[in-house]
Amino acid sequence: MRIIMSDKITECVKRLCIEANCVLPADIRKRIDEARAAEKWDVAKGILDNIIINYGIAEKGMQPICQDTGMACVFLEIGQDLHIEGSIEDAVNEGVRQGYGDGFLRKSVVKDPLDRVNTKDNTPAMIYYDIVPGDKLKITVAPKGFGSENMSQIKMLKPSDGLEGVKAFVQKVVEEAGPNPCPPIVVGVGIGGTFDKAALLAKKALMRSTDMRNSNPFYANLEKELLEKINASGIGPQGFGGLTTALAVNIETMPTHIAGLPVAVNINCHVTRHMTEVL
Repeated sequence: MRIIMSDKITECVKRLCIEANCVLPADIRKRIDEARAAEKWDVAKGILDNIIINYGIAEKGMQPICQDTGMACVFLEIGQDLHIEGSIEDAVNEGVRQGYGDGFLRKSVVKDPLDRVNTKDNTPAMIYYDIVPGDKLKITVAPKGFGSENMSQIKMLKPSDGLEGVKAFVQKVVEEAGPNPCPPIVVGVGIGGTFDKAALLAKKALMRSTDMRNSNPFYANLEKELLEKINASGIGPQGFGGLTTALAVNIETMPTHIAGLPVAVNINCHVTRHMTEVL
C-alpha cells in the first residue's frame, strides 16, 4: 500500500490556492477570447477587453484575478489503495490557511453564519471526498466567490415537469441573476440524485473543462441548446448587453427516485477558477 504524508497534502493545497486565484484556466481564457472576437456591441467589447487585460496582469504578477478570492472548495479523489499518514482534513485546512496567508488572499470565511465573526485564515475549507480505484490522490482547489454562489438555486421539480421544466428553471435562474454574478458566466447544472446530491453535481459540473461536452449526446445537445437560449437573453458581459451572457453550460446527472426530479444550478462568474494536481 502506498503511503503519503499529510504534509505533502498541505504543501499542494497551499500552492493550488495561490495559483487558482491568480491563473485563469486555459479553457476559460479561450472562451473569453472567442466571445470577444464574436462581439458586435462596443460596450461589451470594451468590457471583454478589460477582462482579458485583467487576467493577463493577474497571471504575470501572480496577483488575484478578483478581489473575492473565494471560499476554498477542495475536491479529493482518494485511491482506495492509498494510505494517508495523518489527518487529511487538518492537512487540507492547513494548506488553505498557509495559501491564503502567504498569497495575501482575502479571508472571506465567517465562523458562524449568524454572528459573522471572521475566522481570519479562510478556513474551514469545503471538502468533498470521493474514493476511487488506485493509489493516487487527486486534489482540485476551486475558490468559489459568493457573488455567483449567491445567485445559485435548487428546485425539486415533479417528474411531470420533465425536460421543459428543467429548461425553464435553468433559464429562470440565469435571468433572475442578471448582472449580479459578473457575466459572462459558466453555468453548472446538476440533475438527479437527492436534494444535496443535485447541488454537488452542479458544483462538480463547474470543474469540467468547457472544452468537454457531456458524454451523453442527449445532454451534450441540451448543454448547447441552453447556452444558446441564455446568450439570446441579451444580459451580456457585466449585464450591459451583448452576445455572451454565458461561456458554457455544463450538465452532470445521476439516477434519482421515481417521484422526484431534483435540479440544481450553480453559477460561476467569468473567473471560473480551479487548479488540479495528482500526488
